[in-house]
Amino acid sequence: MSAPQTILVTGAAGFVGSHVAARLAAMGHRVVGCDNFNDYYDPQLKTDRVAALLAPAGVECERIDIADGAQLRALFERVRPQLVVHLAAQAGVRYSLQNPDAYIQSNLVGFGNILEACRHHQVEHLLYASSSSVYGSNAKVPFSEDDRVDEPVSLYAATKKANELMAHSYSHLYGFPATGLRFFTVYGPWGRPDMAYFSFTEKILRGEKIPVFAEGKLTRDFTYIDDIVEGVVRLLFKPQPQAPGKVRHAVFNIGNNQPVMVLDFVRTLERVLETQAVLDFQPMQAGDVPATHADTSRLQEWVGYKPATPLETGLTRYRDWYRGWRS
Repeated sequence: MSAPQTILVTGAAGFVGSHVAARLAAMGHRVVGCDNFNDYYDPQLKTDRVAALLAPAGVECERIDIADGAQLRALFERVRPQLVVHLAAQAGVRYSLQNPDAYIQSNLVGFGNILEACRHHQVEHLLYASSSSVYGSNAKVPFSEDDRVDEPVSLYAATKKANELMAHSYSHLYGFPATGLRFFTVYGPWGRPDMAYFSFTEKILRGEKIPVFAEGKLTRDFTYIDDIVEGVVRLLFKPQPQAPGKVRHAVFNIGNNQPVMVLDFVRTLERVLETQAVLDFQPMQAGDVPATHADTSRLQEWVGYKPATPLETGLTRYRDWYRGWRS
């Protein structure tokens, strides 16, 4: 274990952020979180995460909007972080068709503010969330970090690709290491209600129809939350080294490398919930991609880790959490 460090986690009341912040605090680091607690989904869930995951670990979560440069600068002045895990963002592909401005403000303006704050405070490593959505309709699978990713099919994906370019330029200009993480369909306890597995669960248990797009033939590389956290933590403490002529920026896929057809995913969820789903087949949605599949060889080579939690195991843990949380 490395010596205790001061780590800022943005989006700390979010799904991935709350798990990451709690894990880093459990490792003995001083962790400070921030979140804007917006109402993209029920803010009560974020408050519940803070109470269940952050408070017991001694992590404070300040209400900060990263798109407000003055607020963010003041936070960095107070916290003086050595490391930054930037997970705050406007999430969701479909919502980007309805409210593009939210993505411009949070994912572009906000990310620019983060880069500037890291530069002025000599942050030792910036780790930030990108997304598997940058691969768009890439026909070659599995998706490799070396693939072309300049044809995004949603504004959300475009903002995440822009983040990678912005971080690369800052690493080039100012020398600080930055690492982007392309997450693949994260699921598990304390997840987001807008994610399919969460909304499917609620609808199945209420006996409502669940929307299944493209005849259920879309495939997704479902990745369990604990596997994501393990990858984040290992990468955080292993930034790109200094080398002549080399930019200290890299991107990594974090995925399960075991894509599942959505219809098979639904069948697994039915088994776990011991309840049959009522399916409502619908055409493919704008902004959706036919498949996601992570090539994780770069992650394995760099930090010796490969996500491997089986879908049924992860969904069973999620079900157990869901029942307790709902009751």
